Amino acid sequence: MNYSRSLGKKLNNLLEKIYISENEFERAGKLADSPSLKNFFLEKAKERCHFGHELKMEMMKFNQEIRENVGSAGTLQQGWMDFSIHRNEPMFGGAIEAEGATLDSYRMVLQEIDLPSSVEMIIRQQMNKISNDLNIIKRLGKIAQS
Repeated sequence: MNYSRSLGKKLNNLLEKIYISENEFERAGKLADSPSLKNFFLEKAKERCHFGHELKMEMMKFNQEIRENVGSAGTLQQGWMDFSIHRNEPMFGGAIEAEGATLDSYRMVLQEIDLPSSVEMIIRQQMNKISNDLNIIKRLGKIAQS
């Protein structure tokens, strides 16, 4: 089965969002004041890296072209970190917004009619993990504000 052109574009866009999240979580981990927040953000960066590789491998199984430089284009413009502020609180607002947008991208991919079942399974697993992470980030943000 070949991917439709539309699905390939959506998957490449999803890869870009995954790698942007990876870069931003890594930067957040480097800037976080708390050692536990550092570890949390760095773990999320590793997880997003794994998500990207997993999706790329699946795309290659179906002979889907993977755009070059996915993950580097637009990173500075679309990043959610604010380097002018060196406190933990601003990280949460940006992360919440970015992860919500990423979930929307996952949902758009799931609307594809010709989505191979193996891709659907990966997308659903990653989406559930991101959704759980989003809830954790929201709770951490509330704690940071109090």
